[in-house]
Amino acid sequence: MVEQLKVSDNNVLSLEAYGGFTEVDEKYCQKLFNQKLELGFETVNILIKIDELKVSQSSIKALLEDMVWALRNYTQMGKLAIVANSSIIKHLVSVDNLFFANKEKGREERYFDISEIKEAFEFVNN
Repeated sequence: MVEQLKVSDNNVLSLEAYGGFTEVDEKYCQKLFNQKLELGFETVNILIKIDELKVSQSSIKALLEDMVWALRNYTQMGKLAIVANSSIIKHLVSVDNLFFANKEKGREERYFDISEIKEAFEFVNN
């Protein structure tokens, strides 16, 4: 399940994924992302809170399709804040950022512990 954490007028999309992630969730995320682009923003900053996401309850097809979609659309992404409570995810974000980051284009991915959610919002809003 995916829900918006906060609705904003700027280029920030903040989401929370919990329970299982399905194809319906994937389409919902894409719709919200595209709405930001339709408002005229060149890039979208994303905060995704995944501390309650259950991979075992998620659709593998949806997860794979989401990864493919992200690879096709990463140039329209700005800052990415991953909020969780997992050392594994923290390390994966560090590795992913080696390929994703482009300071000149404003692309950067950071991991935030769940206790740092306020800082994560500040990161994507600045």
